[in-house]
Amino acid sequence: MKIIALNKSASFEYFILDKYEAGIVLEGSEVKSLRNGRASLSESFCEIRSGEIYLKNMHIALYDKSGAFSTRESRKDRKLLLHKDEIAKITGKVNEKGHTLVPLKLYFKDALVKIEIALAKGKHTYDKKQAIAERDVKRATDREIKQYRNY
Repeated sequence: MKIIALNKSASFEYFILDKYEAGIVLEGSEVKSLRNGRASLSESFCEIRSGEIYLKNMHIALYDKSGAFSTRESRKDRKLLLHKDEIAKITGKVNEKGHTLVPLKLYFKDALVKIEIALAKGKHTYDKKQAIAERDVKRATDREIKQYRNY
C-alpha cells in the first residue's frame, strides 16, 4: 500500500467515529499524476447527492504529458464507489446534527486508487486545546525518558 496524500488536519479538527474504504472514479491522466504523488486532500470534503457520495475540492495536479483530451479542471467533483448499504448507513449518520464525512488518506491498493473516508464529529475549541496540551505533555515525558537513558 503506497500512500499518496494524507489529510493531517482531519484528526485535529474532528473526532473520528467510523472509517470506510472507497474506490474513486478517475481518468487515466489523473491516475498518472497520482503515481507521481501530485495530489492534496487538505481542503477536501465529501457530499451526498441523490444517493451517491462525491468528493469535492480534492486537488490532483494536471499531468504534464497528457494530450488535449485530458480535463483541465484539477478540483472537479469525483464520485466515490461504495456499496449501497454503506451509503445508506453513512447517509443516516450524516443527517444527524454535528456529523460529517471527511477524507483521511488517498492510497494505492495493488493497482487501484482507494480513499479512506471517515464519519466524524466536529471538535470544539476546548477539545483542540486539550489535544495540544496532551501532545505537549507526551513530548516532554519522551524527552525526559530519553535524557534519563543517556545517563
